[in-house]
Amino acid sequence: MEEINTLSAVEWSRALFALTAMYHWIFVPLTLGLGFICAIMETIYYRTGNIEWKHITKFWMKIFAINFAVGVATGLILEFQFGTNWSNYSYFVGDIFGAPLAIEGMFAFFIEATFMAVMYFGWEKVTKGFHLTATWMTAIGANLSAVWILIANSWMQFPTGMKFNIETARNEMVSFSEVVFSETSISKYTHTVSSAFLLAAVVVIAISAWYLIKRVNTSLAVKSIRIAAIWGIISALLVAWTGDQSGYVMAKTQPMKFAAAEALYDGDTDLSLTIMGILDHDKVVGDDKERFHLELGIPKLLSALTTRGENFFIPGINDLIYGNESQGIISTQEKMVKGEYAINKLNEYNIAKKSGDTAKVREIADLFDKDTPEGKAFNEEYFRYFGYGFFDSPLQAVPHIGLTFYSFRIMVAIGGFLVFFFAVILFLSFRNQLTRYRWMMWIMLLALPLPYIAGQAGWIVSEVGRQPWTVQDMLPAMASISDISVNTVKTTFFIFAVLFTIMLIAEIKIIIKQIRLAEKKD
Repeated sequence: MEEINTLSAVEWSRALFALTAMYHWIFVPLTLGLGFICAIMETIYYRTGNIEWKHITKFWMKIFAINFAVGVATGLILEFQFGTNWSNYSYFVGDIFGAPLAIEGMFAFFIEATFMAVMYFGWEKVTKGFHLTATWMTAIGANLSAVWILIANSWMQFPTGMKFNIETARNEMVSFSEVVFSETSISKYTHTVSSAFLLAAVVVIAISAWYLIKRVNTSLAVKSIRIAAIWGIISALLVAWTGDQSGYVMAKTQPMKFAAAEALYDGDTDLSLTIMGILDHDKVVGDDKERFHLELGIPKLLSALTTRGENFFIPGINDLIYGNESQGIISTQEKMVKGEYAINKLNEYNIAKKSGDTAKVREIADLFDKDTPEGKAFNEEYFRYFGYGFFDSPLQAVPHIGLTFYSFRIMVAIGGFLVFFFAVILFLSFRNQLTRYRWMMWIMLLALPLPYIAGQAGWIVSEVGRQPWTVQDMLPAMASISDISVNTVKTTFFIFAVLFTIMLIAEIKIIIKQIRLAEKKD
């Protein structure tokens, strides 16, 4: 049997999951936002009786249905990987992580799929009111699906509401409400979904701008742009607000990710916000080199935004790796020792259990039980660092700084531009001047890739920034993978890369065909 190279297996499994997730997120945000835009358009038709709004709604529903179908396929493949590539992870936390995924499949997706059939095929078969209800329920169902997926992801970023069962060596859920309503869950859902709403608005505007450039379907285009611009500017402002909240929560719960996103090596209480900078990639953790070749920043603003005026110490990468005694921050090396001690106690328990040493079994079981005095002390002192016990070096706790830093600024820059973008379009729309400036039509069309780029950059910050963890502080990627050969994962990666690319090209071609068919019907 081929000898498994663990490091390579981890890297390739991570690459495969990233590939699938990034392709999946090309399709998901359009589904989340366009469903509500279709519902708004159909509501206008229902209230006014204007048949033109019915035609407009049906056109956008076709785009929605095409995108939905491809998105489902990539989503299913994503979930399968928890069993094929990440079985250790699935065993260790499946009791918690599996619950939101099960709810999503049995409840939210069921609502979405059921009402979508009525929405798409029921125009002349059900009453106008029931059809409108089906459209709204489809949009709501799609977003409920996103709720549970994002709750599952948020728990990985900030594990809570669980208890370790030493008998099974698994974490088990003890508080569903803590998992669902944690600060991380709320901030991640609101920020991610509002960014999806923004993306859908840009897609509607871009396609409509194409019609204006070609001078066809101008009525559909102008009406669609107005609805999308209103939806878009509300979404863009919501993205900015929720993004600020996400940064605040990240600084509290994932200080290493926050430090990487800011390329912050040495912590302080009075930090400037770096608007943009050129990193010195020769700098390493612990040296005295400057972190930037060139930096543009606003003094004191990072601390003001992050601490909400409380002016507490924000740790940098060096503080988190080497410790900062004055701030009560222990080093990663100390965490590794404590984590290894917890792992050894778990191994001692298994040995004692096999040998029939009931006294030792009871003694160690009490340590892992949070409800006992010994357990409270052990969990606070040792088990909380369980995941660090798998590290070989403290530097394994540092994510890719350059990728996280630049991705964060790309995301923010595009978000800021799109607020201005929607405001200008709304201004021109309400002055009935959308068709007056041809250059503006081209800007609306060429803006199409921007929210996709911002969305992907946001997920890079979220997922690359929390490496090496699959579950923050509890389980690193190196301890999460299945017993699977490197060549198998490599082969799967390239197969899926080709398959997903074909699916993406197919979707684009089908959507373009629908756009051209609508041109002929004008």
